[in-house]
Amino acid sequence: MYELIILSLLMRFSLHGYLIAKIANDIIGPWAKISNGTLYPLLTRLEQAGLIAQTSEQQDREQRERHARVFMITDEGRKRFYQLMMDTSSNIGDYQRIFHLKAGYLDLLQPRECLYVLNHYINYCQASILYMKSESEDLVHEIEDSPHRELSLLVMQHHAEMWQAEVDWTMRLREKLVSLVENGKSSELQLHEKGS
Repeated sequence: MYELIILSLLMRFSLHGYLIAKIANDIIGPWAKISNGTLYPLLTRLEQAGLIAQTSEQQDREQRERHARVFMITDEGRKRFYQLMMDTSSNIGDYQRIFHLKAGYLDLLQPRECLYVLNHYINYCQASILYMKSESEDLVHEIEDSPHRELSLLVMQHHAEMWQAEVDWTMRLREKLVSLVENGKSSELQLHEKGS
């Protein structure tokens, strides 16, 4: 997840390590945070793997000032970014959080790639809704009428409604994408609606 965040940010602009941490924490916060002890070793690994590099002006400045490092994405890093964006099978149990990270960078994909990611997430959410409904039905038949059962059913219903809200939101993103493509504006892809 952190690799995707870092590469996504660097797809937009070169950043100092401190700003990467700040923006990443704003994205994943308020309760989860990426520590410096996690971030800087990851930046080093990404740099050693050739996915990111220090900017050339930064390398000159580094001889004078060892603390500050500004990073940019490399061609290999761009390939890795696209690979992570198109990956729909890793970390499936945490895919909702991962999709929310991806949603902010869908405009960096081709329209057909966006549709693939959006359609996959819609199917993922719909499968979650079906699962909740199936489990609710099983609960009704397996456990006698009790306050515990009713509370469990209310929680399951709430989860199903949350998944339906995810479907509705993703469908709006998908409709906007299709509309932009049909109007020949795919190069101006702006999927983010106000209030979405």
